[in-house]
Amino acid sequence: MAQWTSAVGPAQLARQLQAQRPRSATPGARKPPAYRALADGVRLLVLEGRVPVAARLPAERELALALTVSRTTVAAAYEALRAEGFLESRRGAGSWTAVPAGNPLPARGLEPLPPEALGSMIDLGCAALPAPEPWLTRGVRGALEELPPYAHTHGDYPAGLPALRQMLADRYTARGIPTMPEQIMVTTGAMGAMDAICHLFAGRGERIAVESPSYANILQLMREAGARLVPVAMSEGLGSWDLGRWRQVLRDAAPRLAYVVADFHNPTGALADEDQRRQLVEAARSAGTVLVVDETMTELHLDDVEMPRPVCAFDPAGSTVLTVGSASKAFWAGMRIGWVRAAPDVIRSLVAARAYADLGTPVLEQLGVNWLMRTGGWEQAVALRREQARENRDALVTAVRRELPEWEFWVPNGGLTLWVRTGGLSGSRLAEAGERVGVRVPSGPRFGVDGAFEGFVRLPFTVGGAVADEAAARLAAAARLVESGAGGGGAEPPRSFVA
Repeated sequence: MAQWTSAVGPAQLARQLQAQRPRSATPGARKPPAYRALADGVRLLVLEGRVPVAARLPAERELALALTVSRTTVAAAYEALRAEGFLESRRGAGSWTAVPAGNPLPARGLEPLPPEALGSMIDLGCAALPAPEPWLTRGVRGALEELPPYAHTHGDYPAGLPALRQMLADRYTARGIPTMPEQIMVTTGAMGAMDAICHLFAGRGERIAVESPSYANILQLMREAGARLVPVAMSEGLGSWDLGRWRQVLRDAAPRLAYVVADFHNPTGALADEDQRRQLVEAARSAGTVLVVDETMTELHLDDVEMPRPVCAFDPAGSTVLTVGSASKAFWAGMRIGWVRAAPDVIRSLVAARAYADLGTPVLEQLGVNWLMRTGGWEQAVALRREQARENRDALVTAVRRELPEWEFWVPNGGLTLWVRTGGLSGSRLAEAGERVGVRVPSGPRFGVDGAFEGFVRLPFTVGGAVADEAAARLAAAARLVESGAGGGGAEPPRSFVA
């Protein structure tokens, strides 16, 4: 019986291997044998999660043709991978990827490190800050005070607590977007909202247009839902949206859904202006595409910037735009409350489908968010969050410019992330080397489709002060390892550093 659960075609694997090739070696550096370079490339793809574990690899002859190398080279690379535990084979079933027992996956996902690892590892993988106290504690206490009447009910509110739906509707109305509570569904975080939307609108095999780059966790959610992702490149410099490309993709590919982060885009930090928002809605409406707008970063403006109107302001009929919001970025990642704003008939369909998913969102957390928004605690907590993120951003920018002056980036006016071009170094190799020197960073390809953005990493505004200085120093150490062509091991162990 075959042990593989998916397959990677020879052309696809060849493209991914080509995209990760590092810049030219320094003069005098010894070039590794072709089979070793190939084995290292496949290993990095597995460690980065871009080739899944238990994925069947092409036959030796097929991959050799795709890479224009000898079959002997591929056979030797496969043998090296088997010896290292990254490949398993069985006669008649082929070869499939694996991970050696106990081997960590560097920046495989964007989930936070376990607490026990934080003493020696600086975690730049997760764009989330600690809770803005004392507001978390006050919100929880307020929720407990308001819980008794709800405790006498069944506690099942598939659309969300009526009080919170009304509160969220009122907040949209205050932003100039008249909204009824019937247009709101409360979800378990923005990921819960996106999961519900994908299952309702984009069945297996449906096309979804996405920004390139885009938020890695959402891209993975869509892949697992069986969607066919259609990347739409951002404009030159990655600081804005290329509306010509969007119109072409929406017209030619006719995707069922399109997903955008118009407010302090994750990972680039870009902010779409009103004209771009208007044109994007018009293009989606003309193509019959449902436009899903992620507003999770909307409140995180860090500088004095005039915020454009929400994207849904350009869709007064509510037939084109679905808006997703969340407490997880603006307040705290542990507060798993999200929401969808859409036309009432769409909300009814989402709620009906939810009966076969998670049934509803925890009542206590909904009460906490509602208490914060009703009492003004939300605004004060978000103001604290902005202050923390602004200080961290400025410290990180200063440290990276000092330690890695050849790295390029522009400083966004909001959001939680810095999108960095790594001076020609492989982001995948930097992620791997970073694990060895004590800094965890996700590489650019996590945010692209099919191996794009190998020359980038994403740095979140989650550390400041001395920790930011140390993080940049460790990134510089990782860069030196990559430049020297050092293989696994050989790096000094990271100094203990309590964030």
